[in-house]
Amino acid sequence: MIIDGVGMRGLEPGDAAGLAHALARNRAYMAPFEPYRSARFYTEAGQRDRVEGMLADRDAGRARPYVLVEAATGRPVGAINLGAITLGPLCSGGIGYWVAEAWNGRGLATAALEEVCRIARDDVGLHRVEAGTLVDNLASQRVLAKAGFEQYGLAPNYLHVNGAWRDHRLFQRLLHADPPPPAD
Repeated sequence: MIIDGVGMRGLEPGDAAGLAHALARNRAYMAPFEPYRSARFYTEAGQRDRVEGMLADRDAGRARPYVLVEAATGRPVGAINLGAITLGPLCSGGIGYWVAEAWNGRGLATAALEEVCRIARDDVGLHRVEAGTLVDNLASQRVLAKAGFEQYGLAPNYLHVNGAWRDHRLFQRLLHADPPPPAD
């Protein structure tokens, strides 16, 4: 996927410094939508630990983490993660994403969501994916709707965000109706 000079690729260990820089630069912008993050989260060391954990989840089959990068420079401008992958009768996963403020409004999140849904269906074999947004995060809800997600519920006091327990709208996208493969 390349759109407006931005590509999506698998997360790599060397992404820690670029992610730290992008997240620190967008800290105030993202604060209303994010759980509390310690100062260490915004450092290269904090991101190195986070990237190592995400790659361990990938290697264990629990996640597929990706980074959105400027094609010309390779600098991260966002990320998307297919996590909580559960196979068997559920065949489901959860998606989280962010795009730097300077890159919003260009269709990057929608394109990344569509690509991750394709990967979830074709490569991982998932039946559905889900995502949640704060009730008042209308921009993210529009992104999810454009990518074929439908709201299916409301989770009261779902996540501690910006100093308070906050309600979230829950969305899902069904990827196909095929039954899961037989268990071994």
